[in-house]
Amino acid sequence: MADDLNSMYHVRGQVKWFDPAKGFGFVVADEGGPDILLHVNVLRNFGQSSVADGARIEVVTHRTERGVQAVEVISITPPERESTPVLTDFAEMDPEVLQAAPLEPARVKWFDKGKGFGFANVFGRPEDVFLHIEVLRQSGLADLQPGEALAIRVIDGKRGRMAAEVQAWEAANQKSET
Repeated sequence: MADDLNSMYHVRGQVKWFDPAKGFGFVVADEGGPDILLHVNVLRNFGQSSVADGARIEVVTHRTERGVQAVEVISITPPERESTPVLTDFAEMDPEVLQAAPLEPARVKWFDKGKGFGFANVFGRPEDVFLHIEVLRQSGLADLQPGEALAIRVIDGKRGRMAAEVQAWEAANQKSET
């Protein structure tokens, strides 16, 4: 990255940390250099209100007198998934069956990061769908806001209907258009 103020740069890196409550976090560029500020408004323009620590991210940045800031998110890839199932509810399920479940449009009813869970509703269906924090993390998200649009893979688990995968609505739409 050159030292020109206000010049735009395309950068790939990894989310160092992101705190939705504070409204910002930082990205570490693959090529090194100073940490890149990632503001929640830039993330929201991409269609997400949070991003998981360790997620791969591609951003457009510019350098200001106060440091390097992301001005646009191009893509986000969730952190590497562990080979073991994230929840015991999925332990006995065939991973191909989980992936075969369709992505369904949904909205967050409520989510409590401190408790580690919440609920969403699939459009056109009255029942709640359980959302677990570990499923969010493996999907590249760290938190959800009420009313946030999602695309979710829903399974019938031991505790009822639950999300096996969660994607930000805009990210799921971009994948389906390619």
